[in-house]
Amino acid sequence: MEIYSILGSVFTVISFAVFVGILLWAFSSRRKQAFDQAALEPFALPDEVDGVSRGNSQEARQ
Repeated sequence: MEIYSILGSVFTVISFAVFVGILLWAFSSRRKQAFDQAALEPFALPDEVDGVSRGNSQEARQ
């Protein structure tokens, strides 16, 4: 029964170390530019899509 307690503690420490490593990676200054670029990706639609939708709405008014 003691071995399970030790293994559980070791697993908890390893899991916490991995969690801290992920936090350090995510908030590191070297990754900031890549994350900023990825954050703007949903808004990077081509201009033709906007022009087509506006053109259709103007034709519908006439």
